[in-house]
Amino acid sequence: MSLRIAFDLDGVLADMDTALVRQAETVFGEQITRALEAGATSSTSTSPDTASPDDRPGSPDSQAAPPGTGDNTPPIARLRMTPRQERTLWRHVVTIENFWETLEETEPGVVARLAKVAADRRWEIIFLTKRPKTLGATAQIQSQRWLVSKGFPLPSVYVVRGSRGRIAAALDLDVVIDDRPENCLDVAVDSKARPILVWRGDERALPAGASRLGIGVVRSVGDCLDILIALDQQQTQQDAGLLARVRKMLGLKTQAGS
Repeated sequence: MSLRIAFDLDGVLADMDTALVRQAETVFGEQITRALEAGATSSTSTSPDTASPDDRPGSPDSQAAPPGTGDNTPPIARLRMTPRQERTLWRHVVTIENFWETLEETEPGVVARLAKVAADRRWEIIFLTKRPKTLGATAQIQSQRWLVSKGFPLPSVYVVRGSRGRIAAALDLDVVIDDRPENCLDVAVDSKARPILVWRGDERALPAGASRLGIGVVRSVGDCLDILIALDQQQTQQDAGLLARVRKMLGLKTQAGS
């Protein structure tokens, strides 16, 4: 049977962080943004919380977040921002028409490679994202256009609102690739799918117990595809046997009943 695989977009295929850093420079200024990116901002230094007149109580930016932001907004990994700073940045981002179509790939050519491999191997691919609304087309349509522009025709995109594990269970997925440990944990706990964490950061910062929880770790989407291709080429057994080999190639212990 064909593999049924879900790919997260931002942080896995799409470079959201670089685009958000550029927008942060527009909102807060380059100097403050670089300080946030380096983790150098202190409570006594000038920051968007104290320097921006729009952050004063009673101003528009001090009110509740507009529809489409809030809990649904992805974190900004490269910026050590306060919750208020994140809300301020997202209020700006959601006013940019078709913002999600402006992103670059995390790995040049990776979307086109995924499209070719999926077609050759007859994999069924779905893309999952937690993108909030912006001006212009819906987040789903922007994401579909972006994928098409990068070389993946007719993409299936689902804008997530709840547990990715429950989605994986409902869609009977085999593998879910994500860059956030908490999403991988959801998949491990709430479904039979095997989560693969794309971790490009310091290995020492990896969440403890990822392997014990059944979460495979790779350094890039390219590495992930290499593993899945190798496994697909060797497939001579039922899907359960394939998933056991997924665990082995990712350095995971085989658990009884898995």
